[in-house]
Amino acid sequence: MTDPAPNTAILDAKGVAKRFGAVAALKDASLQVARGEIVALMGANGAGKSTLVKILTGALSHDGGQILIKGQVRRIGSPLAARRAGLVPVYQEPSLIPDLDVTDNLRLGDTPVEPFRHWCAELGLADLSLDAMIGDLPLASLRILDLARALAMEPDVLLLDEMTAALPADLVDRVLRVVRAQADAGRSVIYISHRFTEISRLCDRATVLRDGVTVGDLAIEPGIEERIVDLMLGEGTAASAVRAPKPAPKSTALRLSAKGLAAGSKLTDVSFELHQGEVLGVVALEGQGQDELFDVLAGARRATRGEVRVNGTAVQFAHPADAIAQGLTFVPGDRAHALLMQRSVRENIALPLLARLSNWGPIPMQAEAARVGAAIDRLQIDTRAQGEVRRLSGGNQQKVTIARWVAKGVETLLLFDPTRGIDVRTKRQIYDLVRDLADQGAAVLYYTSELAEIRLACDRAVVIFGGRVVDRIEAADADDARLMRAAYGLTAQGVPA
Repeated sequence: MTDPAPNTAILDAKGVAKRFGAVAALKDASLQVARGEIVALMGANGAGKSTLVKILTGALSHDGGQILIKGQVRRIGSPLAARRAGLVPVYQEPSLIPDLDVTDNLRLGDTPVEPFRHWCAELGLADLSLDAMIGDLPLASLRILDLARALAMEPDVLLLDEMTAALPADLVDRVLRVVRAQADAGRSVIYISHRFTEISRLCDRATVLRDGVTVGDLAIEPGIEERIVDLMLGEGTAASAVRAPKPAPKSTALRLSAKGLAAGSKLTDVSFELHQGEVLGVVALEGQGQDELFDVLAGARRATRGEVRVNGTAVQFAHPADAIAQGLTFVPGDRAHALLMQRSVRENIALPLLARLSNWGPIPMQAEAARVGAAIDRLQIDTRAQGEVRRLSGGNQQKVTIARWVAKGVETLLLFDPTRGIDVRTKRQIYDLVRDLADQGAAVLYYTSELAEIRLACDRAVVIFGGRVVDRIEAADADDARLMRAAYGLTAQGVPA
């Protein structure tokens, strides 16, 4: 394909739209990148960044709009087509097969070996053995391998999604230098990051998405951070936010606490206290350590440092069953990971009740039915399709994941983005349930990707950035602007534990 004419964008996405059923992930997204330019793609969680990148790299098709590459309209039908068009991504999670060695992974991606080795050396992995098994390498190395593989393909446009999130400082510096050198050599880069320091140091412009729409395109200059945050939030968002209901009286009983908790490469130093009768919100942008935090508390991952206490006693969990035995129950953000999709509503809700049976014998069906029925009524679950949970709506499926613990009895509930992808009415029902559970003495740790939920459901919130707590906020003071600035690391300094 011929090179673009002078002043023609190498990539020009115009009015791109994408729907998933009734949900409009993108409504009117536009992004223009010139040759030799680094453009930051920014927006709050759910703004549509990931959807746009997947469309540009052929993982998804778009429903509306146009994509021009070197001045010609293209419909990118697959990742291979994207690569042939000169668009190569490095996604946030490594795209390498852990059961194969480096050489086999290169062969599968048709990656030239010598350029790959050159870029590994440039990025700090000169001693890498091509015989090394991917599953034996640390996450930071996998991120570098993914980038080296992408660079070896000599892309016209390199798309980097949170490239530095799992890297130590020395590798971050190497990555930024290499990316800047790529732009200086005439290649283009789309850079997604939640770190304003990197955006300011590296990027030429920032394109901002909000609710699936491009709302701004700004040159990077001193002090631009506040303007970008305003664009991500929308005019008057903070002022018009609904205030939280009156919080339940706080008990002095400490139900769950963490001190200096670390796990993996993303969770580095998190401390908090959660009391009986309290809902503590957790705010964080993608990849800041919140997944690892909830995995540790739920017994799915072991901490590498720090301490967890339940009711004042230090605990260590080797399995999710250990956490459940201590009264910690986890509702994951992905309903498919929590439910038996081929089984009935009753069976799914009754599962923890059956797990409590200590002896073989008849199942107390009457008592089970009463508890399950009460939970269904309390969460107003639509059971018309209860033959199989997979036939329920997403909102009703989410209610089932919570109802099973309501039926069992809740002491400490770990909720991870429980209202993601469900309708407004169901969201309100979940807010009310969370408040009711707290009023009755439960403790709730509540991660949300929607800032307004802090005021709607929580008493307090902690904000995590770079794997550590950077702000602690009472719900009454948790306006969107303060939460967003803290989530992007714009606080003056981290707050003490």
